[in-house]
This record gives sequence, C-alpha cells and structure tokens, in this order.
Amino acid sequence: MRLTTKGRYAVTAMLDLALHSSEGPISLAGISKRQEISLSYLEQLFSKLRKQDLVTSVRGPGGGYRLSRHPEQIFIAEIVDAVNESIDATNCGGLGNCHNGEVCLTHHLWSELSKQIHQFLSDISLQSLLERHTEQENAKAERKAAAQAQAEDDQVLEMLG
Repeated sequence: MRLTTKGRYAVTAMLDLALHSSEGPISLAGISKRQEISLSYLEQLFSKLRKQDLVTSVRGPGGGYRLSRHPEQIFIAEIVDAVNESIDATNCGGLGNCHNGEVCLTHHLWSELSKQIHQFLSDISLQSLLERHTEQENAKAERKAAAQAQAEDDQVLEMLG
C-alpha cells in the first residue's frame, strides 16, 4: 500500500494554494517553483481538481487558481480521490480475486485497513493542515529569535569579559 506522488503532490499543491490564497489567484508556475513540482504535472492534477470542483480557474493576466470552497470544507480524502489515487492495501485492487480467483485469507484485513485510511483522510481538512503549518512556522520563528538573542547575549558577554 502506498500513496503515490499523484496524491501527495495534489495535497501539497492544494495546501500551497490555501497558504497563498490571500494573494489572489495563484499561478501553477508559482506552486511549481515553491514546491518543486513539474508544471506539466500540476496542470494534469489541477485539471482533475477543477473537474471535482475543488478549485476554480481565473483566466487572463493575473489569473490562476483559487480554492472553490473554504479550507475547512475541503478534506484530504476528497483531494486524493479527485486525482484518482487509490488507497488500497489489498494486492488485488479490492476485487477479492487475490488467491487463484478467490478471496485470500487476509483480504478482509487489508480491505478494512484501506477503509480506515480513507476515513482518517476524510476527517482532516485543508484548514487543519494550514493551522498545523502556521504553528510550525511560529515555533520555527521563536526558535530563531531565541537563538539570535542568545548569540547577541554571548557577544555582549564576550565584549565584557
């Protein structure tokens, strides 16, 4: 079982879009540069995201993409599903023909795991990822400020001593 780059990149791009939403429509070129994702790959993903009404496109100069709903109304499972990413832990693609055309001994276990993962992603909103990112950025800024203050204190002590 693996979430491939398609699902990962779609979630990353949507989070980037949400992070920069106050700037107006966001270009795919901007997302591509910030996240180091191929522009042509993003175009393919955003075509699917637009078809599933997760983003809207704005044409013309200064155009780009916007979220179609508020971040608290967009869930990670929707993004993954929109780009046709399968979260399937079975070896048979969920078909139940794993063992010579029959259900294998552990099929139901892996099938249930797949459902649990999907449910987990259904409970996480883009907003919750935004909040977590903001918390991490604030903590990073606090650590940097504390380190800078310590360096300044050390410099003063060195000058005095």
